[in-house]
Amino acid sequence: MTPEQFKMAKAALGLSNPELAEMTGLHRNTLNKLDKGEGKDSTSKLVQLTLEAAGIEFIPENGGGPGVRLKK
Repeated sequence: MTPEQFKMAKAALGLSNPELAEMTGLHRNTLNKLDKGEGKDSTSKLVQLTLEAAGIEFIPENGGGPGVRLKK
């Protein structure tokens, strides 16, 4: 999950870092680091799994760049 995908996923779900912090049990400052691309891989994976459970599908780079979309 790239920082851009993280921001897009939050926007698609209408989530703020404090709201996502409640969902993940992480501190919002930890999520602020992910916004900047400074988070740990294990933290990023936890957040990605949480966002996927909330309805986000992460799209890998396939010539058009990585992205996100809402699951059907």
